[in-house]
Formats: sequence, C-alpha cells, structure tokens
Amino acid sequence: MNDQAVLHIRGRVVTGPRPVADEREELWVVGGRISLTCPPGARDVATVTGWTLPGLVDAHCHVGLDARGAVDEATTERQALTDRDAGALLLRDAGSPADTRWVDEREELPRLVRAGRHIARTRRYIRGYAHEVEPADLAAYARREARRSDGWVKLVGDWIDRDLGDLAPCWPRDAAAEAIAAAHAEGARVTAHCFAEDSLRDLVEAGIDCVEHATGLTQETIPLLAERGVAIVPTLVNIATFPRLADGGQARYPRWADHMRRLHARRHDTVRAAYDAGIPIYAGTDAGGSLPHGLLAREVAELVAAGIPATDALAAATWRARAWLGHPGIAEGAPADLVVYPEDPRRDVRVLAHPRRVVLRGRVVA
Repeated sequence: MNDQAVLHIRGRVVTGPRPVADEREELWVVGGRISLTCPPGARDVATVTGWTLPGLVDAHCHVGLDARGAVDEATTERQALTDRDAGALLLRDAGSPADTRWVDEREELPRLVRAGRHIARTRRYIRGYAHEVEPADLAAYARREARRSDGWVKLVGDWIDRDLGDLAPCWPRDAAAEAIAAAHAEGARVTAHCFAEDSLRDLVEAGIDCVEHATGLTQETIPLLAERGVAIVPTLVNIATFPRLADGGQARYPRWADHMRRLHARRHDTVRAAYDAGIPIYAGTDAGGSLPHGLLAREVAELVAAGIPATDALAAATWRARAWLGHPGIAEGAPADLVVYPEDPRRDVRVLAHPRRVVLRGRVVA
C-alpha cells in the first residue's frame, strides 16, 4: 500500500444497526478498497467527515426501462446516475427487456444485479415488458432467464384478468413449481410480482424465494412465508399510486379498482404484520416503470411509517440487503462503496435523502 493515494473517512463509520458496538471512528480507502487500518506510506490523503454507511441498496428497480418499455443507453445512464447520486450503489434490477451489460464496464455507474426479463402470461402484463408465454413454456423461459441473469428470475404472479374484471393468478401451481425448480437448477433464485391474495400460497408452496409488492398478504399466508423464509420487497412508494390507478380503471373494471383501493388502504398494516412475523423485508422503489429513480430514501421512510423500527428499516436498505444479494458491506478489503451523511440515519432515516458524499469503487462521485 506504500505510496498510494488514500481517502480518509472520519467521524462515525456505521457497520451495523447497534450504536457504539457497530461503529468505528475511521477507515481508509486504498486502491478502491476499504482498509480498517491506516496504510503506511500513504500519500495524497483526502479527508471526508460524517456518518458513513455502506452504499444503499434498491432491491427492486428497473434500469433500462420506462413506462413504454426498453429505453436507449443515454436514458439508462441517467437512471443509473440518479440512483447513484441518491446513494443507491447496488441495484437489483427486477426485470427489464433492455440489455444493460454495458453498465458493468462503467466505473462511475452503480452495480447491477439483474433478474433478466419479466416472464408473464400471454396478454397479462404491461405491453413491451415481458416474455409472454403459456404455462407449458414457463419452465423453459425460467431456465433461459436464469442463465442470462445475475442469479434471479422474475415471474409475473398475478395481473388483471379482463374476463373476471379483477386481479387473478397467472400460473397453475404445477407450472410455477416446474419453473422455479428449473431456475433453481441453474443456480438462480426466483421472485414474483404479486399484488393480490390468491397467487401467494401456490407460489410459496412451489418454492419461490421472494415476493415483490406482497400487498395481498393475509393472516393465512403471512405464517407460510415466515416459515419458509420467503422475503418480500414491499415497494411502498409504488403502492402509493394504487388510488390513482384505481380511478383510471374505475369505469371499465370497477371490481379491480375497488380491490386496488383496499390493498392500498391496508398497505402499512400488511407490512407491519409481515415484519412482526419475522418475514425478511428489503427496501425497493420499483423505479423505472412509471416512477422516477432516486426514491430509496422515501421508501425507507415509508417502511418506518408502516411501523418498522428505524434501525431495521435502514438495515433493509444497507447491511441486511447487501448480505441477501451476496455483496459485502463495510469490511477489510471490501469494495469501497460508501455514503457519508451529515447526521446519524439510525436516529432519523430522513437523513438518507441528503448524502454529503457518495463514494463508488473508491472514488468520490457525488
């Protein structure tokens, strides 16, 4: 480490949720990696002071996607930079038709964990987003997306059935089980978009690893997810749009509109019940479809509004989320992806909206 430029970070380095026990006074960044001791012979030392966290995690967003489908590289870059400047340095891309592998070559852009392209039932999802297939082909497409992803596959578990005029499951249980087994055989985990109640039991019993949104959780299914360790990503900033969506569909699908309003009305109670049951919860915004990027601080604040203690809401976007996705936090030799704040976010998560410095791959980028 001799004769290398060093970034010195001082104040409070927060490595976990516990005050004092999970704190250090300083760390150093050398060659893009964290050193917990001062490197001898270091030169060009720059100093940043504040409360330092590992780079934030948006566990459900869409890079390379907007309301109409895949976007060009310039738009994709703007999306990624918006997340980065808000402190989100690790993004789980929960479904996109765009090829974003080029992002991995850009040192100034966040790290992506891709779930491949959505897999939906024919004419049962947003046009231009997904592979649209029938149950007999579901396993083959799950295998394909497992091979081209970064260890995740994204199913659309339920969507509006126009004949019923309401949300309904997309897949028979046996087809879902075969698809999930195929993805698992390729070393991938499987998650599913689920708004409604009826799709959850079949997917969980079929072996799914995670549920996105999960607004349809009930007293019957919450213990099932808890028992099997199935995680949820509530995307509460997205669920906040349900009343507007319901108003737009009221005339044509009044049953669906009423259902969406009910799911919205109990959203905080649902998330708190899941937390109380021990279901793993991670913070995600669903940015990139109809929502802008850079909303992770708002999502963490929404988790707190739902009744999750601030330290656990913060963990859902930092230490715990990074471990879940297989990325280190603040540790000796780990990549230096860090965010520095003027105050302690464990005391008030609203601090997350105001990063003082963002350090990605060892460089101050924002």
